[in-house]
Amino acid sequence: MKYSELIEMTARLPLFRGSLLLAGDQDPADIRRQLSRWKASGKVIQLRRNLYTLAAPYRSVEPHPFLIANELLGPSYVSLESALAYYGLIPEAVPVTTSVTTGRTCSFDTPFGRFAFRHVTSSAFFGYHRIPVAAGQDALVARAPKALLDLVYLTAKGDCPDFLEALRLEDLESLSTIELFEFANRWGKGKVMRAAERLIAMMESQDSGGDWS
Repeated sequence: MKYSELIEMTARLPLFRGSLLLAGDQDPADIRRQLSRWKASGKVIQLRRNLYTLAAPYRSVEPHPFLIANELLGPSYVSLESALAYYGLIPEAVPVTTSVTTGRTCSFDTPFGRFAFRHVTSSAFFGYHRIPVAAGQDALVARAPKALLDLVYLTAKGDCPDFLEALRLEDLESLSTIELFEFANRWGKGKVMRAAERLIAMMESQDSGGDWS
């Protein structure tokens, strides 16, 4: 395969897998050798085994960090601080793209930044949806209340008023209290239920201007 053929196949794809190049009568060993050469020359960027993108001068689509996160490790969905920042619930920019997974806790350093994955049990792997994050790119992202509860659950003393206050949550009125309690009840953990109750108190206090703690 020539590099011009690779560009023709993948330039409009934010990411691609090596298996895509094996269509037709391509020799797998030859494709592996070519990919190695293109990586060495900087024409192809490898994010992890079997996951690639073209180098910037050659790709016409920039991969969104949330799509990269989904593709780096599955099953997973973007959650925690990254999802909260995406929804405008926390004021800080988030330098690491954070996700939860039923796999092991791990992280990846890539040319597109750092991607961190936190483990949750399969019973806690819910409350996410597929949403458009860029033109032609969809990603699995936690619903806002679930992203908040994920963070609570995975943080030591995450249900404590001091921690919830330190998040400096904004735009709380956009949170669905129905989903918040639905997700907390489905989780069935005391820590998560306490956090949900305190978050509801925060929302009510924000509306009334009172002290929620």
